[in-house]
This record gives sequence, C-alpha cells and structure tokens, in this order.
Amino acid sequence: MPIRIREGSIAMHILLGLDIAEEVAGTIFATSAYEWKRMAIHGQYKSYKTTLHRLMDSGLIQVIEKDKKKYLRLTRQGSLQVLIAKSKILKPEKWDGKWRIIFFDIPEENKVERQQLRRLLLKNGFKKMQASVYVCPWPLNREAIKYLKEVGFIQYIRFGRLDELDEDGDLKKKFNILN
Repeated sequence: MPIRIREGSIAMHILLGLDIAEEVAGTIFATSAYEWKRMAIHGQYKSYKTTLHRLMDSGLIQVIEKDKKKYLRLTRQGSLQVLIAKSKILKPEKWDGKWRIIFFDIPEENKVERQQLRRLLLKNGFKKMQASVYVCPWPLNREAIKYLKEVGFIQYIRFGRLDELDEDGDLKKKFNILN
C-alpha cells in the first residue's frame, strides 16, 4: 500500500516540485540532487534530507546518475501520488443542477486499488450511494481521470451526468446545496 503524503508537507512539496520541473524541462531528469540540497529550507535541512530518503525508500523518487552528476526523478508510483494530489475538485460557486455519478466494478484481486479509488472519490467530495456507486454535484477533476487511466482502472469505471435524480433532497442536504 502506498504511503500517504499530507498536503503542504515537505514530501508533497518535493514531489510537486519534481513534477513541475519535469514538465517545464521536458526531461526525466528534474534537477540535480545538489540543487535540491541547496534549495532546502534553512534550519530544516535534516528533516528535508530524512524526507528525501523516506521518499526514495517508499519508491516515489529515485536518484539517477548521469555525466557524474546525481539527479532526482519521480518514479511511476511518485507520478501517481502527484496525480492524486492534483486531483482535488475545485468546487464552483454555483451548482449547474446536474449530478455526477461514478459506477465501478474493480476485480477482487485489486482490492488495494479499489480502496485507493474510494479514497480518491471521497477526497474529491463524492458521497457513497452504494458499495460501488458514488455521486457528487461537481465534475471530477481531469487530473483524477488521468490518474485512473494511468493505473489502468478506467476500463472498470463508468462516469455519468444526470439532469435529474428522484428524491435528491437528502443529497442536496449532504452537499449543502440550496434550491
């Protein structure tokens, strides 16, 4: 089971920084390990270094040597953690009156991933209607969909948008939606 990384933590800043550096540079080598050490927050270098080692031990980042220099790089698992972090739904000011519903049937042998999906949906404000049916008044973030594609579970998931849902008063109350 992957480690949980808190929003705003040093670990999350490192992962997001590597992701941004890779996007901007267009290369797998984000920046040299020396630069990361230099950029560490003054007085917190020890916790920063500990965090880097913890991220390496958990398989989220790796050190790559190229031209006798060491570079930090996100692993596939690290990239998935970044996608999860970026997948947070931004709640619009006004509801469009449509319900978003997600159905899934992920095989039993992928129990851990099924739990990750449930956590992702709950993190994004979805409410459980049934064991594998979740609903939300706001659309799922594109980063969340990208994550689902990356882990290969998009084939087990169906998305829907409903213009009308009978007896939705309890849902409106759960989501604090005023008529």
